[in-house]
Amino acid sequence: MKCPKCQNMDTKVIDSRIVEDWQVIRRRRECEFCNHRFTTFEKRWITELTIIKSDWTKQMYDRQKIKRWLMLAFAKRKIDNEMMENIINNLEIKRQNEWNEIQSKKIWDDILQELKKTDPVAFVRFASVYKSFESLEDFKNFIW
Repeated sequence: MKCPKCQNMDTKVIDSRIVEDWQVIRRRRECEFCNHRFTTFEKRWITELTIIKSDWTKQMYDRQKIKRWLMLAFAKRKIDNEMMENIINNLEIKRQNEWNEIQSKKIWDDILQELKKTDPVAFVRFASVYKSFESLEDFKNFIW
């Protein structure tokens, strides 16, 4: 790990702790050249998941795209970044033991289920875009 102060590559780990329900490792490090101390976080990323879109094209999984969708659903709602990260982490944990291809519809359905547990307004906002609501009747039929 490169020291952020002097850019030296020789650093040592002083302390390691597991955080976020065993999903992240927090490491306290020290540069062996300038003795500067800093913290790093290590997290396993889903890198080999392929998304099959509704038009049957394929693309690689993009965590930031999911985060952008959630930020739109939670616009002007009280949610902290940690809660949003937990939602995404829960979705990724669900996927890590499955096949390396998944239909986008399944991902959106899983997001809806997470939002339903977290925030009913964000749930309806997300559903209105994902399900392409066009009238008040569409909202009513979905909610009831």
